[in-house]
Amino acid sequence: MKRIFLTISILFFSLILFSQQKYDTDFTQTKVMKVSGKTTEKAGHLTFDGKDQLSMVYTQPDGEYFNIEGNQVKVNLDGKKADLNADKVKLVKLQRATLLNCLSGNWEQAAVDNNAEITTVEEDGFKTITLTAQGKVPRGGYASVVLTYRVSDDVLVKMVLEEAVGSINTYEMKF
Repeated sequence: MKRIFLTISILFFSLILFSQQKYDTDFTQTKVMKVSGKTTEKAGHLTFDGKDQLSMVYTQPDGEYFNIEGNQVKVNLDGKKADLNADKVKLVKLQRATLLNCLSGNWEQAAVDNNAEITTVEEDGFKTITLTAQGKVPRGGYASVVLTYRVSDDVLVKMVLEEAVGSINTYEMKF
């Protein structure tokens, strides 16, 4: 009986361990500003440890970055630099949690955090999860999040984040 319990425990923890997605890939980002209609395009390299370490180093434009190291969020984007503690800034805490949860495949928690309804569509080898905010979008939250995962390995290949103000960021991973 102890062996069965031990075997089941090992299998359970193995599933948890391997369900954490890790990424080391190039990406592109397209941002469309709602008010002006202006579109900007960026590119870079994304590394994610499956937990709470995310590094997005931009090559276009060179020198920009967005990093999450535990609760610290460090950014140098569009000429603005910041080093923020997510525990102290509610807006940063929500954005940090949403990004990490979406990358790791924990979109259910991202939906809870953003007070969102979930819809799922699966076709042509891809699973698309759409999170749509219900009611007022929390400050720093997203009106909608669209996640596209490859069914074969549950890897996130595209993420579309619609901010509360209507601007849309689209990230595409280049595997």
